Parts: sequence; structure tokens; C-alpha cells
Amino acid sequence: MLRIPALLLLTGAACGVTVQAAWAAGPEQTECRTSVKGSEGIAICFNPDPDIDHAQLHMECRRWWDPDVDGRPVAVGPAETVTLSDRCWKEIQSVWVTLR
Repeated sequence: MLRIPALLLLTGAACGVTVQAAWAAGPEQTECRTSVKGSEGIAICFNPDPDIDHAQLHMECRRWWDPDVDGRPVAVGPAETVTLSDRCWKEIQSVWVTLR
């Protein structure tokens, strides 16, 4: 299994391709993807950075009587993935994540 990447590196080097630039093109800070399933809002966050970030889930509920949600900040360590979730009583208007 380790032979294939080594072969690709050798082939790329022989062709004059800079392989390091492809690896450096990845994300430099925590990225989060949000989704809504019914009345539950979900965010999955990955931190590729060696520093710890803090992710906080926010949701705006659609109904005026349904309180909006601001979750607690969660530490996202280096090379770590966390899942944040919360819910409204009824429908969700919007979901977003803030990072610190």
C-alpha cells in the first residue's frame, strides 16, 4: 500500500511536477459544514491547523415563539473533527458556526 504513493512521488519528480504545492493547497483553518434534518441543526467541523480553535453553533428558529439557539463553544483540536448539534421546537430558519 505504501508503494503507490512512493511511485507517484517518483513519477512526479521525474516529470518536474511539484508535489508539495498540491499538499499545501488544503485548508489552513477550521472548516465547518452545516445541515438541517427536520428540526435538528448539525455542524461537522475539522481543524487541520496545529492550533486549537473553538467552534460555536448558532441557529435561528423559524417560529417567533421558538427561542433561537447559541450553543456552547467547543474546542476543536489539531487534526480533530467534532460534530455540533442542537434543535428548534419546529422548523429552522438558518444554521451557522462562529470560530474563535
